[in-house]
Amino acid sequence: MRERETARRFRLSRRMTLFAGLLALASVTVSNCSDAPADGENPAETQVPIGAGLTGPTGTVAELVTSGPPNVSALAEDSLGRLWLATAAFTDTGTDAIYVVTNAGEGLLEVVPGMHTPMGLLWIDDELYVSSIEGITVFRGFDGSRFAEEETILTFPGGGVAGSIVLGVDGRLRVGISAPCNACEPESRWAAAVVSFLPDGSGAEIEASGIRAAVGLAYIPGTNDLLATMNQRDDLDELTPGDYLAVVASGQDWGFPECYGQGGTACEGVPEPVAELDDHAAVSGVAVLHAATGEFSAFVAEWGLTRVVRVNITRGDDGSYGGTAEPFLSGIQAPVAVVASDGGTFLVGDWMTGAVYRVTPGPGGAVSGGS
Repeated sequence: MRERETARRFRLSRRMTLFAGLLALASVTVSNCSDAPADGENPAETQVPIGAGLTGPTGTVAELVTSGPPNVSALAEDSLGRLWLATAAFTDTGTDAIYVVTNAGEGLLEVVPGMHTPMGLLWIDDELYVSSIEGITVFRGFDGSRFAEEETILTFPGGGVAGSIVLGVDGRLRVGISAPCNACEPESRWAAAVVSFLPDGSGAEIEASGIRAAVGLAYIPGTNDLLATMNQRDDLDELTPGDYLAVVASGQDWGFPECYGQGGTACEGVPEPVAELDDHAAVSGVAVLHAATGEFSAFVAEWGLTRVVRVNITRGDDGSYGGTAEPFLSGIQAPVAVVASDGGTFLVGDWMTGAVYRVTPGPGGAVSGGS
C-alpha cells in the first residue's frame, strides 16, 4: 500500500503526469485485451530473441542504435539522418537536455542543456520544435555544436506537460497538453486537450478536449487522421480503465474527468477508442507503419508494463477505425519514445537506461511507410 500511495501522490503532480503510472504497479494485477493470447496461443511462447537483448515475434529484428543518457523521453531524425534525443527526469530540476547522436551512434553531443521536461521533438526543415512544460520552443541555426537562436513561440498557462508534437498535412502542428491532476476540472482551458497552431505559434486553438493526457501522437500514413495515446485516470481501484489508443478529431470531447469509459450518462456522446490497452500502463509514444496486409500497425510504448504492444488497425466501411492489441516487444525496462523511421522501421528509447533501438517488424508486421 505504501508504494501505491506514493504513486498517487506523484500522479497528482502537474509535472509528472506521464511517468507516475509505473509506481502504481506494485499492487496492481493487470488484465486486459492486450494480454489475451492470439489464436489460442500463449504470447510468451511466440516471443523469441530478436537481437540487442530484446524479444519479439519471429522475423522481427532489433539493433542498438546508441546508448544515450538515462531518461530518454523523445526522439527525432533531421534531414541529414542524424538522431536527436531529449531527456526528461522524473522530477523537474531544470537539468534535462537535448542531444544529437554523432559518429554512427558512438558519440553523443549535448546541444541544449537546462531544459524542463521536454517530451516532444520535431524537425521542420532546419528548425527544431520542442514541446515541454514551458511550452513550444523553436531552435534555429544549428552549426554542428550549438543553435544560434532560441524562441518560445507558445505557452500554455495552467496546463500540464506538453507531450509529443506532430505536423499535419494541413500545415498545422498539434500537441497534447495533460491535465495537472488525476481527476479534476482543470482551470486552464489548455489543459486536458489536444491543441493545434501554426508553425510561428499563431492561431492556437483547442481541437479536442476532455483528454486526461494525450502523450503520444502520430498520423495514420497518407491521411490527416491523428492517433493519440491517452493516459486514463489512475484513482479508481478495480474500476480503473485501460489506457486508450484513439483517433482524435476536431470538436471532440472525451469527457475527462467524469467519463472514463464506464458508459452511461457520463459518457454520452464520447467517442470510442481504436483500442483499449492495459490499465496502469502509462502509455507513451506511438509509431504507425503500413502493414504487409495493406492496413496499419501502431506500436505503442506501455511504460508502466515495460513493453511495446502492437495494435493492428482496420478501417470500417463507415470510415471508423478499430484495432486489436497484442504484446510485441519486451526487454526494454521503460519504453517511452517511439517514432517511425525509414525503411519500415521504428525507433524506441528506454527511459531507464538511455538505450535507443531500431526495430524492423517481421512478416505480418509493418513493412513500409511512417507517420
